[in-house]
Amino acid sequence: MSKIVLNLEKLNKNYKDKKRELHIINNLDLKVEEGEFISILGKSGSGKSTLLNLMGLLDKPDSGKIYFDGIEVDNLKGSNIDKIKNEMLGFVFQFHYLLPEFTALENVMLPALLKNFKDKTEIKERAIKLLEEVELGERMGHKPNELSGGEKQRVAIARALINSPKILLADEPTGNLDEETSEKIHALLRRINCDMNQSIIVVTHSRELAKICHKRYYLKKGYLHLEEEIK
Repeated sequence: MSKIVLNLEKLNKNYKDKKRELHIINNLDLKVEEGEFISILGKSGSGKSTLLNLMGLLDKPDSGKIYFDGIEVDNLKGSNIDKIKNEMLGFVFQFHYLLPEFTALENVMLPALLKNFKDKTEIKERAIKLLEEVELGERMGHKPNELSGGEKQRVAIARALINSPKILLADEPTGNLDEETSEKIHALLRRINCDMNQSIIVVTHSRELAKICHKRYYLKKGYLHLEEEIK
């Protein structure tokens, strides 16, 4: 039986403007299994990024429950929530957010160094291995301004994996890239999913990216609709 790494139960998120209350996420349920690769599609403004922020504990729901590995987030205090974010979640955004003063290798190492300064040699070895996995072994000494858009995003993916997260969360990871580069990132994510049994949740407008996922969901009026499941 597959292990559930993320479980959302009756999640709600509302926003108020001057005239009305907007129900962005509406009694939403979702279970994500270990090693599962799912995509969430939807129109602009449908709440995809809001949902990803809730799953990534970057925002709090108005009601509902979030479980990681069976642990309910509401029962945890601040330091333990930070621990889940640092150890169980990896983030990839549309914009890579690499630190310009650091090399690719140093950027990848940074989240692990913030977690543990003692094992710097071990962290460096893992960062090198990850950069080789994303085919940047010869570029690890370069700074972001010396890398292409696709190379920067591959560094960002390696950085997201440095702490061996249970779930990789990606928000429009190819939204800023050309078609050819996007295809390479799609292939890389699929390989990471297959080779590492890495659970991945990706929010995207890209039907091409969605096609390689195990499940495709569509977010509409605050609800998730399962479009297709690929066995």
